[in-house]
Amino acid sequence: MKFLTLALLFILAAIAVFIALNWGAFVAPADLSLGFTVIQMPFGMVMLGFLVFVTVLFLIYAVTLQTSALLEVRRYSRDLQTSRELADKAEASRFTELRIVLEAEMLKQADQYEEFKTSVFAKVDQLGAALHFSLEESTNSLAACIGELEDRIDRARGG
Repeated sequence: MKFLTLALLFILAAIAVFIALNWGAFVAPADLSLGFTVIQMPFGMVMLGFLVFVTVLFLIYAVTLQTSALLEVRRYSRDLQTSRELADKAEASRFTELRIVLEAEMLKQADQYEEFKTSVFAKVDQLGAALHFSLEESTNSLAACIGELEDRIDRARGG
């Protein structure tokens, strides 16, 4: 139990013991003035009645306060749940948008790769053809030089 509840129970028990010990004084009749008339009643019983009345009013106030607090917590809980759902939807839409952007970027990268690959293969083919042409030219030039040397050697031998 909370400290405040225990303190309240202790105070109520102390009042009950005080009333039990002084019951004779509580029920002794006394003249009480109501302002316009005087009546004879036990003063202790009147004060005890006021105490019970104020206690009941306090309990009603505490119950209404607790009820309003519970209703407010419930409303906040619903608002929090609605906010959480909205945040989840926003996050899901952000993920969907990110996925769309990533897919578009991947397609763009794939297209760029294909273009690059095509240009590299074309350049390799072009360089291969140029190399083949240079090699053929060099081979022809070398064959001509060898042929000329053979002719010189043949002339020098036999003349």
